[in-house]
Amino acid sequence: MTEPVRPTLAASAAVFRDGRVLLARRGFHPGLGLWSLPGGRVEPGETVAQAAAREVMEEVQVTARVLGVAAVLDFITMDDAGLLRSHFVVIAHAALWQRGEPQVGEEATEIGWFLPEEVAGLATTRGLSDVVFKAATLLPTSAATDVS
Repeated sequence: MTEPVRPTLAASAAVFRDGRVLLARRGFHPGLGLWSLPGGRVEPGETVAQAAAREVMEEVQVTARVLGVAAVLDFITMDDAGLLRSHFVVIAHAALWQRGEPQVGEEATEIGWFLPEEVAGLATTRGLSDVVFKAATLLPTSAATDVS
């Protein structure tokens, strides 16, 4: 008898710099090849904000200051027989870039800085454009409009 599938808690961050958001093209399933926010599982004893900052550092080598929760998303997949295969609860945060130039790796095969309105035109994980716009509303006014 197999164990029932339980929700997995994950955190991500929409990191903004000069009015643009940092996206990573996923190197693994789920979402292989899609643009997404850097993120991953929350570790025991870690807050979701700490997890978001850690995942940004691990995936793209950028230090970010997490500002707050932008959205909560459920990613639920079923098999062909209609049985639950996976359930991820992702808490997406808004964050500001602090230091480090993004680097590619196994988890992020490509990286880019995009204007929020450009995200809708990309092949992304579900709901990413809405998350980016919600995250942008949490930015200090100077950070959201600074395009130097």
